[in-house]
Amino acid sequence: MSDQHEVIAFLADGRTHGLAGAEVARVETHAAIVFLAGDRAYKLKKAVALPYLDFSTLERRRHVCEEEIRLNRRTAPDIYLRVVPVTRGEDGGLALGGAGRPVEWLVEMRRFDDSRLLDRLARSGALTDRALIDLADEVAAFHAAAAPCPDGADVSEYLRVNAVIAGEFDAYTPAVFDAGPARRFVAAVAAEGERHRALLARRRTAGRVRECHGDLHLRNIFLAHGRPVIFDAVEFDSRLSRTDVMYDLAFLLMDLWHRDLRHGANVVLNRYLARTGDIEGLVVLPMFLALRAGIRAHVNATMAAGTADTGKAAARRREARDYLALALDCLTPRPPRLIGVGGLSGSGKSTLAAALAPELGPPPGAVRLRSDEIRKVLMGVEPEQPLPPSAYAPEVSDRVYDLLYQRSAVALAAGYPVIADATHSLADGRRRLAGVARTAGVRFDGLWLRAPTPVMARRIDDRARDPSDATVDVLHAQLREDTGIIDWQHIDSSGEIAGALAEARRCLAVDQT
Repeated sequence: MSDQHEVIAFLADGRTHGLAGAEVARVETHAAIVFLAGDRAYKLKKAVALPYLDFSTLERRRHVCEEEIRLNRRTAPDIYLRVVPVTRGEDGGLALGGAGRPVEWLVEMRRFDDSRLLDRLARSGALTDRALIDLADEVAAFHAAAAPCPDGADVSEYLRVNAVIAGEFDAYTPAVFDAGPARRFVAAVAAEGERHRALLARRRTAGRVRECHGDLHLRNIFLAHGRPVIFDAVEFDSRLSRTDVMYDLAFLLMDLWHRDLRHGANVVLNRYLARTGDIEGLVVLPMFLALRAGIRAHVNATMAAGTADTGKAAARRREARDYLALALDCLTPRPPRLIGVGGLSGSGKSTLAAALAPELGPPPGAVRLRSDEIRKVLMGVEPEQPLPPSAYAPEVSDRVYDLLYQRSAVALAAGYPVIADATHSLADGRRRLAGVARTAGVRFDGLWLRAPTPVMARRIDDRARDPSDATVDVLHAQLREDTGIIDWQHIDSSGEIAGALAEARRCLAVDQT
């Protein structure tokens, strides 16, 4: 970086930005320095060559700056403005965007309120379900619009990443990692990769490998006007971004789970699945989650080794071991099961299903298939957009429930528990759902929620931005229907969710430990 010292001093000077006397804040990483001046931010790539990136020449730095603008304008066009040179004039002085010879290249960005970063909101407990649902929608839309990469990552790329992790684990054993867990991780990921080689190839051919983000975690997302904005996509190595969409999503899910935001991780997973229909991707999700956690494990071990502060180093080592434990947990299969959660509109089905889902199965919890969301996506509208009565014709409902049963079977085959969240008011439908479990060879439980009519009516009236279109009139029509004998476990859902949830756990023998 010796040839960048003059440029760094120039950018750190408020006068460069027309802010004489004002402080220019700096944010520095191992590969870049961001200068925060007024309403602008300028990112300088350090002239370094590391094992995984090379910014050593001016031309390379210009290229990665251009790539950073191109990639991030897909999700944050109002933030990423342009590539701007630092130039040297005939008088030998430096200028920002001047007419002289470029001596450095920068990414110019519009500043945003960093208190709105999702990792900060998560730490303060301010990360709401609504924000996470919107985030899942944003990621799903981004993946749908991203360019397919038919020559992008296949199993060899994930095995390459595993080999890199293996080498790092060896380097930090026994100083950070115990040999047994580290070796189990590497062997399990290698076995999973080989087992899913054909599926990963099919997904690439089918367009599931795309030009993704590559570094999709909470620190690279912020809220602007209440909407999530994704930024800071990987620009220095296309191998990290030209990947399976489920591997891209896995970093976000793993990050939420590691922060003990298990409900949030489950919300994001299930909204993403509802929007994309990529139930097949669940088959490779455990391996992808484990790889993401494994990467964070070795990164923290490396950071611990480079930290002089003994307290901080010890904390990094603990976090590295926590990530490895999470990776192994993701790779540990559990017996899948199918749970039907039914009841009339306003009985609290979806609230209970959402509360149960994070407590079942491996990270990030059970797959929750909600008939209301399936119907909306099937009809080509947003999940919260109201549908006309024709969308509830019997033949449409038959298609909705057929998809519910089909997707349940696929998710169970992938090893995940499933919660089928629907009215389930028809006896034939309840028999078909139980048949899905029998065919899959898994346990089935049916939960039927009951509440007084005034309670259900009040809940319906209180709904806002919900996929359900049910009205109080619909509820009264349901009350007149013949549901037949409902041989599911009946749960009183008239009170707060805690009571119904405790009863559901007892019925399902869910162990919260």
